Amino acid sequence: MRAAVYRGERSVVPTEADPVAPGAGEVRIAVAYTGLCGTDLHIVHGAMDARVDTPLVFGHEMSGTVESVGDGVTDWAVGDVVTVMPLVWDGTCPACRAGNSHICQNLVFVGIDAPGSLQELWTVPEELLVRVPDGLSLRHAALTEPVAVAVHDVRRSGLGVDDRTVVIGGGPIGVLIATVARHAGADVVVIEPEAGRRERIAQLGFATLDPTSTDQSAWVDEWTGGAGADVVFEVSGAAAAVRGATSLVKVRGTLVVVAIHSAPREIDLQRLFWRELTILGARVYQRGDFETAVRLLRDGVIPAQSLITAVVPLDETSAALTELEQGRALKILVDVAGES
Repeated sequence: MRAAVYRGERSVVPTEADPVAPGAGEVRIAVAYTGLCGTDLHIVHGAMDARVDTPLVFGHEMSGTVESVGDGVTDWAVGDVVTVMPLVWDGTCPACRAGNSHICQNLVFVGIDAPGSLQELWTVPEELLVRVPDGLSLRHAALTEPVAVAVHDVRRSGLGVDDRTVVIGGGPIGVLIATVARHAGADVVVIEPEAGRRERIAQLGFATLDPTSTDQSAWVDEWTGGAGADVVFEVSGAAAAVRGATSLVKVRGTLVVVAIHSAPREIDLQRLFWRELTILGARVYQRGDFETAVRLLRDGVIPAQSLITAVVPLDETSAALTELEQGRALKILVDVAGES
């Protein structure tokens, strides 16, 4: 079978590999599509070399069909359409015992800490599978994982109907958070410096701000009648965004940190103190977030087709990552099965 493999030093190459037969309690999936994301860029840039074992088949946003099942698997059958929640927890650490298994202290993130979905046949434990409902295409189902991220982030924020909400960063996760927040009844603006992305976001019906030409604090102040935003999501990962984020939040409002920051950041603790702000971290998702995500995709709440910038063959994975790195694309899917 064919796979896309990270070999270190920014090298991603298509490779022939032997498929892994499903063992007891495992399912082998014929992967249809795999989405590329910012975490994949972190891997390829070498930022996770201390964590990953190379060569690594990466990828974790996917859809596919069950190709075969191992002994003892009774809930899944050949031909079932599925996606994967790529988290394996130990069930014994303090976080798991406290009911927070999704952020297990010994979490294995499949596609980073274990082989991922950029391969034609992918074997995973059966408990990772999530059923794709009828009426949801394989292409759109590949967006389930990032939608689940957005569902988790919005749910964790506690935002309510009519809340003024700012999303800093108009990449795929930022747009999905904006979409889920709007569906929950919030009034949303997206801050994004890249003109092409702003144009696409505006076409989805969102107000947008260019932070390079607009005083965002003054704009939000006017928008909220001097109060500030109820909820701000920091999704950009930029140091300047973190420094300025607290200036956008109302008294006793909430700042949700979604982006992966590879280095410590400055933050305005005076503003945090003065306005009694709440800062929350939001990482990955829980099972219920995945189940909500597939429903939102099935029901057309998520504008999946508008978010998919390109679909490329497996052999073009490296070039697609370069395109993603340039910041113009929203979501690029890899057609692992060669169906397009």
